[in-house]
Amino acid sequence: MVTVRAILKIVALVITALALPAALGAPTVIGALALNVPRTDGASARPAPVAHDPAKPTAIVVVGDRGAVVSDALAPYEILATTGAFNVYTVASESHPVPLTGGLDLVPDLTFAELEHVLDGPADVVVVPAMPDVGQPTTKPVTDWLVTQASRGALLLSVCNGAGVLASAGLLDGHRATAHWLRIDEFEGRYAAVEWVRGTRYVDDGAVISTAGVLSGIDGTLHVVERLIGADAAADAAEAIGWRHHHPGGPAPMEQAGLGASDAVVAFNTAFGWDRPTVGVLLTGGVGEIELASVFDTYGESLAVGTVAVGAGPVRSRHGLTFIPRSETAAGLDRLVVPGTTEHDAVAGPEPEYLHHGRGFPYDGVLQNLARITDVSTAHWAAKVLEYPIDDLALSGPTWPWTETLRFVGLAAGGMLAALAVFALVRRTRDGGSAAARRERDQLLVSSPNVRNG
Repeated sequence: MVTVRAILKIVALVITALALPAALGAPTVIGALALNVPRTDGASARPAPVAHDPAKPTAIVVVGDRGAVVSDALAPYEILATTGAFNVYTVASESHPVPLTGGLDLVPDLTFAELEHVLDGPADVVVVPAMPDVGQPTTKPVTDWLVTQASRGALLLSVCNGAGVLASAGLLDGHRATAHWLRIDEFEGRYAAVEWVRGTRYVDDGAVISTAGVLSGIDGTLHVVERLIGADAAADAAEAIGWRHHHPGGPAPMEQAGLGASDAVVAFNTAFGWDRPTVGVLLTGGVGEIELASVFDTYGESLAVGTVAVGAGPVRSRHGLTFIPRSETAAGLDRLVVPGTTEHDAVAGPEPEYLHHGRGFPYDGVLQNLARITDVSTAHWAAKVLEYPIDDLALSGPTWPWTETLRFVGLAAGGMLAALAVFALVRRTRDGGSAAARRERDQLLVSSPNVRNG
């Protein structure tokens, strides 16, 4: 029969075995999940004056003071801009650079106040990406502005966990909505007045359209184009960006994702990827917004590769966004990649790699590169978080992050051996004390008169 003492001993062994990996892995986790801090010298990099065509509908991509998820913001922006049918602007409460995930600093086109001088009324479409401070007081300038836009008749499109931003403002109460599979359960508990929907890439509930995770935002944005401009315009935009999953007429059904055993890969990468590579991403003029997002987001979602925006100064993207690099050189970095299909003069550092020279959607080449420099399981994790179907995408590389896994196993074994040594020492001390007590007792018995006289 297993005793309570034996159970407690097993529990103590497990806790001690995990304590060492946890202690040594925690700094890596904190570093991997740390929020990006933008450069603060963006005042000299103000975008070119905004051109506005009053004959076109206006679409706004709003970003918070602490930034937004890079794909959530840039993919809808490029799709809407590609159609040529919209005025498209990025807007924030202040004019300083804001960090998009992965370390890409964006200078918003307009502040909320400046937008008022451009438009006579509300925007026609407002795209709300996921923000790192969703549900926190720091989003109040954004949520207050969204409430005003909604009250004036703007169509709201939340991308991924941008649904949490809308829900925190009360703008999803009484609506059907969806969000990223990793957080929809949390949102369901926090925002009970919303009817949360799973297993679909987007939900159109009239005044609000919400999408599931990250690249499901492409489907939602194409639906906005289809709804406001027409089916042909949406099909042309999908072809222009290489999106082969376009599903006109309604959302494509999908299996609701959830965490599985294979997703342990992210824990090993995050906690034990002590030597994870840092990739410089060269910012070049005219680069596509989705091409940029594909590099920063794919590597970032893997939690196995760090990224640094590199360049000589502010650059303008294909459709006019302004970005600021964080480093002028790639010297000291492990790799250097160049988004886009055009070769450029490289900066000091590693030999440049071009990930978008092959045909297809920009994320394909980055996922294939990620599999080669890390492993296939990590690439599958990144695609799962991005909600990007890759059944038809060939990936080659190691199958699993074996080095990181062996680090965990080695540390866990070391922790368990240390625990066993402590247990042995405690037992030896206890047994030694018991033996000494027995000897003292025996000596007392022998020296007792009653014992001596038999």
